[in-house]
Amino acid sequence: MKLAAAWAVMAVMGAFTLIHFDAIRDTLGLKLEPADFGALASERESAPTPSQEDTVARGISGTVRLHAGQNGHFETTAYINGRPVEVMVDTGASMVALTWEDARRAGIFLRDNDFKHKVSTANGTARVAAVTLNDVAIEDIRVHNVRAVVAEPGNLQTTLLGMTFLSQLSRTEMSRGVLFLER
Repeated sequence: MKLAAAWAVMAVMGAFTLIHFDAIRDTLGLKLEPADFGALASERESAPTPSQEDTVARGISGTVRLHAGQNGHFETTAYINGRPVEVMVDTGASMVALTWEDARRAGIFLRDNDFKHKVSTANGTARVAAVTLNDVAIEDIRVHNVRAVVAEPGNLQTTLLGMTFLSQLSRTEMSRGVLFLER
């Protein structure tokens, strides 16, 4: 019964997302208007070319620019519950998903019976534990009470900073290998 209810909720959420896709995209700042291109061009011109060590550039208060790595991914250090964790920013992930090891690093200790939920991933089905993170921060952007999941040991290679964090921001925008995050 619980599994059927979970599938029903996911189906309703999927339908809602499809129906309201444009509004969601606009809310997240993922739609550019022609007037935005001039502002982005001036930001790009003033932005330094990143080195491998310099993947995060601090902007105005509450703004972070992440430069894509050679693999095309946006990777950085986030502070989860005040502890540093290497993450990949993933707009395709609906939630923040921590590896078991990173959860322990962030002070989250789980038992086997905490992994009550099943999720579908690109690699198949996995069991996860639902948690709420006290805070997640990248540079001077901080979000409190972030819903997340922790994967069972060995089931996730990299912690993913997904939409339960990103949707709390006022701006999430990608342009020419740079991801702009703004609180």
